[in-house]
Amino acid sequence: MNVPIIEARDVSAGYGASQVLRGVDLAIHAGETIGLMGRNGMGKTTLIRTLLGLLPTQGGTVLMDGVDAASEPAFRRARRGIATVPENRGVFAGLSVTENLRLAARPGAWSEQRVLSQFPRLRERHRHRGNQLSGGEQQMLAIGRALMTNPRLLVLDEATEGLAPLVRDEIWHTIRLVRDSGIAVVVVDKTVSAVLSLADRVTVLVKGGVVYTGDPQTLREDAALMHRHLGV
Repeated sequence: MNVPIIEARDVSAGYGASQVLRGVDLAIHAGETIGLMGRNGMGKTTLIRTLLGLLPTQGGTVLMDGVDAASEPAFRRARRGIATVPENRGVFAGLSVTENLRLAARPGAWSEQRVLSQFPRLRERHRHRGNQLSGGEQQMLAIGRALMTNPRLLVLDEATEGLAPLVRDEIWHTIRLVRDSGIAVVVVDKTVSAVLSLADRVTVLVKGGVVYTGDPQTLREDAALMHRHLGV
């Protein structure tokens, strides 16, 4: 049986007394790309934080490789091969591009040179500190740093938001390369057409619950569902 890298089973979670997720099921298998979709405030980032161990479950459980990991801290989940590009990028402002990359390095196909070849702008600015980079360059650095861990699963939360079109195109191209290399990917992004063209499977959240999970083509052909839950 193909055991998921990570799986949410009937997961509820939130902040204090506020419950955001309600009975969410989501499984991510090796090598597949999942599009996590929904309007703002529907629970996408909360679900990611719960899967990563940054937020405790209020009900249900999270499993990694089939083993209950609900009480496992975030750093242990990361060591099992999960990397994330958070919404705020999380670049170390006082470290250079090279230092940001090297602190995350683990053996594997994604080396420092491969990342710099993928993002030539980072090579040009390898001595610049994180706070000297543009927003697009910081996003490239955040993705490159995540890839330097050579993960089994890469989670991207709004990786193209607020970026110039050319930079967005470069990042989508990189995500496709990552997907094609066999790394599992979870993508949260407002660019519905790009997510649907990239994903093997999509899950749509509404008010913290799953209203659709399945292949992108079926969702694309359901105009009523697209309009009702995604505004498309």
